[in-house]
Amino acid sequence: MEKKKNLCAMIPESLHTQARMEQETLELTLSQYVEMVLKEHFEGGKVMDGKTRTLAFQVSEELFGRIKEHLKKTGMSQKDFVIRLIEQALEEEETDNTVAAEAEENELEANRTEAMGTEPAGEEAPDLEEY
Repeated sequence: MEKKKNLCAMIPESLHTQARMEQETLELTLSQYVEMVLKEHFEGGKVMDGKTRTLAFQVSEELFGRIKEHLKKTGMSQKDFVIRLIEQALEEEETDNTVAAEAEENELEANRTEAMGTEPAGEEAPDLEEY
């Protein structure tokens, strides 16, 4: 293992807040987080395993407090909570899209049937020889 050295720096409070939020979301120690950020900067791209991406965002203090309370009650990590919400929303959207696509296909099929002059099941076309 490569020898480690300490790094200390004063940064703006807003940047500190962003960094700590992302660090918590990724569930990394501060040392792991700073190492990841520096490697990304100097080596380019994501360092982790190439199969994950970072998703960071800011929320109001009030919402953050509500989330933390919920996490205490459920014992869930912040990362797992956010991932679960995102997956649920995506599944709902995909289900809605599937239902909409099926409805559109059914409508197209009904229009094709109507255009071809095919009578719906149970109704017979009049016999033309009778006229």
